[in-house]
Amino acid sequence: MDDTEFSIRPAEAADAARLSLIGQATFLESFAHVLRGEDIVMHCMHQHSRDDYAARLRSAEGALWLAELRKGAPIGYAALSPPDLPDVEVGPGDVELKRIYVLSRFHGSGVAAQLMDRAVEHAVAAGNSRLLLGVYSRNGRAIRFYQKNGFSLIGTRRFMIGANHYDDVIMAKPLPAANRKHDEALAFGQASRKEG
Repeated sequence: MDDTEFSIRPAEAADAARLSLIGQATFLESFAHVLRGEDIVMHCMHQHSRDDYAARLRSAEGALWLAELRKGAPIGYAALSPPDLPDVEVGPGDVELKRIYVLSRFHGSGVAAQLMDRAVEHAVAAGNSRLLLGVYSRNGRAIRFYQKNGFSLIGTRRFMIGANHYDDVIMAKPLPAANRKHDEALAFGQASRKEG
């Protein structure tokens, strides 16, 4: 068997430590060349703590998936949550892809694509009409991945880590169920006008 064989499953309450570990590791990998060391440590202590993930897992408003190697080592995860994007107009059918993190060693292996598929399938099944996300504006690899997966730019936001400001781009992807409902509504409207 291949040592890079992986599986994806819904995260459970007992996975808070695993999610925290992968969250901190991937954040460090992604931003060690951008952020000050103290800022990374503080950010990870608050945004990627075991307690933070335990709270996310207890919440009925989100969903998380964990990617693991055959022997159980965590290598990535995805998280959906209600939108927290104050600089963008959000609607009742919107959901945010809060995080999709994969260790760099597994970039290009299909892990991120499968995590994305799970998140989209869940959002569609939940009746969401649009998937939103924020990504660091200089993370070209991630932006290209999102564009390849049907996301387009809809706005920007500034955020602080430590004492420094950084820029994100906000991207959106219309979900298939929303397109069908919209097309059905248009067809119904056109049929009603013809009959009237």
